[in-house]
Amino acid sequence: RGVQEGWEAIRDMKVRGAPAIAVVGCLSLAVELERERERGASRGKQEMVTFVLDALSFLVTARPTAVNLARAAGELNSFLSLEAARPETSAESLRESLLCRIEAMLEKDVQDNLKIGKHGADHILAGAKGGKVRILTHCNTGSLATAGHGTALGVIRSLHAAGALEHVYCTETRPYNQGARLTAYELVYENIPGTLIADSMAAIAMKD
Repeated sequence: RGVQEGWEAIRDMKVRGAPAIAVVGCLSLAVELERERERGASRGKQEMVTFVLDALSFLVTARPTAVNLARAAGELNSFLSLEAARPETSAESLRESLLCRIEAMLEKDVQDNLKIGKHGADHILAGAKGGKVRILTHCNTGSLATAGHGTALGVIRSLHAAGALEHVYCTETRPYNQGARLTAYELVYENIPGTLIADSMAAIAMKD
């Protein structure tokens, strides 16, 4: 919908997971820029720069501890400064450049996750000495916490796709229960063999 709605979704934990928070924040800005164009609203070049900088600063306040969001905002700030400094850049071309940049950031997150999944799976299998592996995972690090595929859960997906995964144990993850509500759902959706356990069972699960 726009920057305000993106800010509220991040603040109210409707979206969580560092990569997803950054993606939602940037996409909320992209949606607002696109809707302005559809409405025929116009801004001067400097007005556009001021609006974007203010919007990014505002979005970061929704979750000040979200490193990915702050990093993405900083990246867009730098990109905006470089583009705006070009004499030939107009307000409309600046808008288009920002939209393309945000789309590229979304795609990069997916590709990064796929690489994490592959390298993580390769690393685990290199030390597994043959046979299938059992994995314990905490919180939610899957496609619901990223732009797609996932980070730690992406490794599990890659292991499963390679036929090298025996079983996954996911913790409930109190107090928000991301493991119970999200990771368990993703495992069932992907037909990955898994068991939901209480947080206090992690030690015995690793011992066994």
